[in-house]
Order: sequence, then C-alpha cells, then structure tokens
Amino acid sequence: MRETHRPRETAGDSGSGLPQHRPGRAFVHASGAPGSGTPHRSDGRPPHTPRGARRPGPAGHPGTTPPVPGWPASPFLPVSLLLGSLLALFALITWQVAADGPLLRLDERVGESLFRRGPAGLTQLFSDLGGVPVALPVLVCAIAYALWRGARRLPVYAALTMAAVPALVIPLKVATARQGPLTEAVNYYPSGHTATAAVAYGASALLLLAVPRPAWLRAWVPPAAALLLTAATGVGLVLHGYHWPLDVLASWCLGPVLLAPLWWVSRRARLRSGEPRATR
Repeated sequence: MRETHRPRETAGDSGSGLPQHRPGRAFVHASGAPGSGTPHRSDGRPPHTPRGARRPGPAGHPGTTPPVPGWPASPFLPVSLLLGSLLALFALITWQVAADGPLLRLDERVGESLFRRGPAGLTQLFSDLGGVPVALPVLVCAIAYALWRGARRLPVYAALTMAAVPALVIPLKVATARQGPLTEAVNYYPSGHTATAAVAYGASALLLLAVPRPAWLRAWVPPAAALLLTAATGVGLVLHGYHWPLDVLASWCLGPVLLAPLWWVSRRARLRSGEPRATR
C-alpha cells in the first residue's frame, strides 16, 4: 500500500487543527490566568463589581471601612466621662458632709451670704418648681402624651426613674443628717426638691424627644426647658434659705445619673424608628 502523507498546515492555512490561544479571549476552564475574565483572578486586580471593590473588614471578613453610612458617631464615651465626673463630685460632696470636712464649712459661709437674697415671692415660686405637686403632674402629662403617641416601654422607664428619687435620696438624708439653714431640723442633704425637679423635667424632655411632637415644639425646647426649670429650682431653694448650696449641687450631680438609663432606652428607640418628626 502506498502511504499518503497529510499536508502540513502553514500559518496562513485555515485547517481543522487545534484552536490557538489568542489574546483577549476568555476561556472557561483557564481559571486564575491573567486576562481570563473569570471571577478567580490571580493578578491582584479587583473585578469590576461592587462586591469586588469592597475592602475586608476586621478579622478578614468582607465589609466596608468605617465610618459605615447610617452608623452615627457614638456619644457614649463623652457621656460616660460626664457621668463619671458627676459621680466623683457627688461622692466628694457626700464625704465632706458626712465627715464635716473643710468643704462643708466653706459651703456654710457661702450659703449665709446668699440667704434672703432676691424677691421672696420669686424665690418661693422657684423653690416650688421642685415640689411633688408641681413637678410630678408635668411628668404624668408627658407620660400620658407618650402613651397616646404609641410609646409603651418608655413611660414605664420614666415612672421607675421617678420612683428611684425618694428610694435613693431619703436614705442619704437619714445617713448624713445634715442640719438645714435657718432651722434646727436635720436631714437636708441632698436636696429632694432639686432631685425631683431634675428627674421629673428631664424625664419629660426625654419622652417628648422620643415620640412625634407638634410642629411648633422644636427639638431643643424640651431639654432647654428641663435645664432651666431645674436650675431655677436650685437657685430658689438657696436664695430663699431652704437649702445649703452643696445640697443643691449634689442633687444636680445626681439627676443626670438617674436619668442615664432612660436616656439610653429613649436613644435606642429613636435609632430603631428614626428621629421622630414634628406633626402638624
């Protein structure tokens, strides 16, 4: 038999030989090759997809580099520092009152220079702002409004915060047994009226900030009103001669500490539901 030889194909022939690799062509099975076009790249370049452009988060998990959109900067560090400073000042004042320290004698000299200053009617009015007949109805109205606007847990926390005032203040009054100004009576430290005003008006402000408000009630009005009413109560108590200045200052320190859990719960409620908007 005569053998027949197949003609060799030249570069210009278009025969039926094996396909040649051409630059820019994608091959499904050539994973990891440069320019392969597959998701498994070995050239270090990210694919042109939104997921591929993301940077890994902590511990190598996929994520985005902070700050993450929608996650506001945490205020807990400055709040913790503030509360810690107030607690430290409260402990210092309580220690001086219990030990009859030099700070107590300075407080008495300052108080004696302030008593009976200002119009008696006005200072009496300011003092009454911290009384239960005035401050408690304000908180009850705020609780009722929050319930009407659909809040359920926050009013309970507000009521428990208000109940914590006598539970904490009365034992301190009995333990220190400080004599009041212009009287022989004792149990004047810390000021119960100031603590009542701080918690009642502060809790009312937190409730109003956590639920939809009327359009005319701006967000800054409730906290500003709470601060003003609490400050007026303390000033009136000192000027009228009902309390020593340190009695009031200690309750000013105690109020924000008692309100901190309610602030935490109300802030979480606002973050879950979005910032409450004013209603018409």
